[in-house]
Parts: sequence; structure tokens; C-alpha cells
Amino acid sequence: MDITIPLIVGSAAIDSINPCAFAVLIFLILYLLAVKDKKKMLQIGLVYIFVVYVVYLAAGLGLLSFIQSFTLTKFFYYFTAGLSIILGLINLKDYFWYGKGITLAIPDGQKERLNKYIKKATLPAAIILGVLVAFFELPCTGGVYLAIISLLASRDTWFTVFIYLVFYNIIFILPLLIILFSAYKGLSPEKIERWRQGKKRGMRLAIGLVLVALGVLMFVL
Repeated sequence: MDITIPLIVGSAAIDSINPCAFAVLIFLILYLLAVKDKKKMLQIGLVYIFVVYVVYLAAGLGLLSFIQSFTLTKFFYYFTAGLSIILGLINLKDYFWYGKGITLAIPDGQKERLNKYIKKATLPAAIILGVLVAFFELPCTGGVYLAIISLLASRDTWFTVFIYLVFYNIIFILPLLIILFSAYKGLSPEKIERWRQGKKRGMRLAIGLVLVALGVLMFVL
């Protein structure tokens, strides 16, 4: 497959509709608004989003270096193609039967840990939240990211790939920024949460279709 800007933009846009990252940010906003501190909400929210960006970018660059350090780049390419299809089918399953069987989501055992840092609502807590969510959300939509990284691994120079990933991750965090600034401007986070709940299955469907399509295209092209 050729790497094109539309492919990067489309994949990043699908990756960005991430229920895991949305949920943590919305609950963080709700808690901060309860103490009526919108300025603090904006500061902590921006720190959280920035850390998610940095960790997700660093994880991508780490995976890229790991894949390129082996002579089995082609093996990883096809491994990722198969994994993308499997993860896509799990997401499609969640569209029809959410929560039954294997589900790609933040582990239940870690949710209380996240809630602890949400309630702290400090800048250090926002940094820890950003790190934790960036890693916990990789199973949610990380298949798209991994597929793009595998496509990039055997193409172009390291610097070109770095620019692609920087661009990819800017698109990835855009919905989080929109949610944060919408809440800052007065949009009720409860409405945002109701929207998230209502669209959660649709997000799974979109992610699943893209993952299956990417995996199939990687095999046949």
C-alpha cells in the first residue's frame, strides 16, 4: 500500500474517536466543574491531552524502531495485517453484542485507579492520567495505529515517518481538544457524556470496519 495523506488523515480520525480517552476527560471535566473552577479545568485538561499526545507519539516511535531493528519487517507487516482483522472483528462484535466475550476497553481493574487520579484533579495527577490512558487505550483503537506504523516501517526515511506520526497524533487529539474547549465555553459535560454513550457502539462499528479494511488491503496490495 502507498502511504498517502488521506490514508493518514482517515486512519487518525478513526483512531481519534476513542471512547476510553473521551470518558476519562469527560469525568475529569465533570469533577472540576463541580468545584466551579473552569480555569483549572482548562489547565488540567490541556496537560492531560498533551501527555496523551506525547506518550502516544513516543509509543509509535518506539514500535517503529522495534520493527525496523529486525530483518523481519515483512513478517511484522503481515502479522499486523492479521492482528488488524482480528481486532476489527472484535470491535464489530461489540457493535452488536457490547460487553459480551472479549471487549477492547480499559480493564475494569484499572478504572478505580483512574478514578483516584481524576478526583485528585492536580497537574501531577493529570500527567499520570495521561500516561495511563495512553497505554490503556492502545487495545481500544491501537490496531489502527499499529497498522499505520507497520506500513510506514518499510517506507521512507526515519525523519519522514516521524513527521507522519507527529501529524497523525495531532489529528488523534483533536476531538479531545474540541470536547475540552466546548466544556470551557459552556457546553454541559453531561450532554457530552450522553452523546458519547449514544455513539459508543457506532464508534466501535467505524473502528472495526476500518481495521478489517486495513488488514485486508495490507494482505492483497
